[in-house]
Amino acid sequence: MAQTKDIVAQSPLSRLQNILYSETTLYILKRLMQAVLTLLLASALCFSIVELAPGNYLDTLRENPQISPERIAELTQQFGLDQPPIIQYFRWLWRVITRFDFGESFVYFRSVSSLLVERIPATLLLAIASIIITWTIAIPLGILSAVKQNSRLDKILRVLSYLGQGFPSFITALIFLFIAQLLSPLFPVGGMTSINHGELSLIGKILDIGWHMILPTLALSITSFAGLQRLTRGQMLDVLRQDYIQTARAKGLPENKVIYVHALRNAINPLITLIGFEFASLLAGSFIAEFFFNWPGLGRLTLQAVTAQDKYLVMASLMMSATMLIIGNLLADLLLKAIDPRIKLEDLK
Repeated sequence: MAQTKDIVAQSPLSRLQNILYSETTLYILKRLMQAVLTLLLASALCFSIVELAPGNYLDTLRENPQISPERIAELTQQFGLDQPPIIQYFRWLWRVITRFDFGESFVYFRSVSSLLVERIPATLLLAIASIIITWTIAIPLGILSAVKQNSRLDKILRVLSYLGQGFPSFITALIFLFIAQLLSPLFPVGGMTSINHGELSLIGKILDIGWHMILPTLALSITSFAGLQRLTRGQMLDVLRQDYIQTARAKGLPENKVIYVHALRNAINPLITLIGFEFASLLAGSFIAEFFFNWPGLGRLTLQAVTAQDKYLVMASLMMSATMLIIGNLLADLLLKAIDPRIKLEDLK
């Protein structure tokens, strides 16, 4: 009889109900509803900021004597710039909601959505690679620095972290660009692929993109690596002073188990919360890396759009930044829950 109840309890319908009504699912739905309101308010704020900027894209065209006033008037009507700003915003918002249409780019005369689809994969590839490299190197070095506190190795690592945080991103990118020129053709100077990329095999294409990713990824990772290493060291030092760590050592547990099981699990929570902000900040940081290394990503496209006052492209890029921040924070909360079962999602704000 008990076995029959277990079978019924484990039926697909029961499992589906458990998933739908679980704490995690309800939390995700709640956060998604909050995200809709946040993005709506962010879109209104972004549109207001873009609208308050002096001039527009057509002002540049008016200075060109080869472009007739009739053509200017035609473009004004085509892009909807002849309407009041409030009408422009709601028309744009309605297209985004109903058709996921962010409008037409003034510069490229193409759908903004198609431009985003082309550029987002390149930026995400660079960002994810940067996060992996940063965490793979910074976490172990931060732990090592804490365990070897005040040793010569600790002092060297602290100096390196100070130098990494002290260099602005554009200086780091310039240094790597200079190194690429000195070591050419060991490292590619710019671009995402080689000239003969289309003739390569699938493995060759992957290796070619990876080869071009080395320098921009390192340039994007230096500052994040330095900050994460210092934060890891500080968190580990704080945890290693706790009484339960001394108790674990007194019980005769191996030092590796004390550090990586007891200490690291309690020190890593504040580090995970950084993922949400780091994921979003990589879009801003990618501006510099993509510009110097001619990487065809979203950051470079956004920089060009701001310079040219391509309103709808700027709006879409700002909305992507807000979306990345929301997704990053949600992922960080779910990771916290997965790593530390004591944390209740409903307590996370």
